[in-house]
Amino acid sequence: MHIISKRPAVRVMLAMLALPMAGSLSAQPQGASESGIVVDGAVPQPPVMTAGPEIKGIISARSGDKLKVTAANGTSTVIAVNDATRIKTSGGLFSANRSKLAAASLLNGLPVTVKTMQPAGGQPGDGLVASQIVFRNNDLKTATMIQNATAQRFDEQTAATESLRGRLGDIDKYNIKATTNVHFDTGKAELSAEDKAALCNTATTAQGTENALMLVVGYTDSVGGDEFNQQLSEKRAGRVINYLQQACGWKPYRMLTPTGMAKADPAASNDTEEGKAQNRRVAVNILVSKSVDEMASNQHF
Repeated sequence: MHIISKRPAVRVMLAMLALPMAGSLSAQPQGASESGIVVDGAVPQPPVMTAGPEIKGIISARSGDKLKVTAANGTSTVIAVNDATRIKTSGGLFSANRSKLAAASLLNGLPVTVKTMQPAGGQPGDGLVASQIVFRNNDLKTATMIQNATAQRFDEQTAATESLRGRLGDIDKYNIKATTNVHFDTGKAELSAEDKAALCNTATTAQGTENALMLVVGYTDSVGGDEFNQQLSEKRAGRVINYLQQACGWKPYRMLTPTGMAKADPAASNDTEEGKAQNRRVAVNILVSKSVDEMASNQHF
């Protein structure tokens, strides 16, 4: 016998009792929404950091929160700086996230000692983060003086460049007064002590020639692909230019735009090891405009 209650309260109670059963039939799987997107799962954990190597060298580049520190042997290491990095000088300790002076003090050319952290289980040098950066106050003063003088030097070089262009502005042909070749090992761009001495001797000779310019061209042998050889020839030319300017005192405004020629224009046959060795070179050409050279020659008569 069916009993149908006409009382509203009874009908409401029956509906409430039916709710759990309906819910159990239509419930979504745990962790899924109506759109089918899974929202549960493990939350990614930050990597466990362990002590990394201590890096000593000079800050050679800086980009955002990363530094490049170059050691005395020429190797470079990229190190991240974050809010936890401590920056220590001989005058005290301050936190990088609290002091603009701290961040601004990490100048190119500043000698530093950096204690690092790295992800546990990673390769040496992988994802290095600076835990502490130490430098001397005197070194900071020197780096600051160098940085402040940079703008003045650039202005002086620009003026000298414009003066030189004014004298040579309409001249596009030059006489090659001398050429110095420096050579490299296969796939390398390092200069030997003998090559460094030869470059400085070339710079000294060129300094004595008024209006002389330098054209630096890098080459490779035939080993390797075209793209690799192009990059290698440019790297070799850049290494020579840096040494001429930084160690030999050759002025940047007296340097024509360098170029890499890869394996083009070989000096010898690439069929022999001896020929390949001659082709792995950078040619440093001392140039004087033909008109200026002729004017100088006429003055001797």
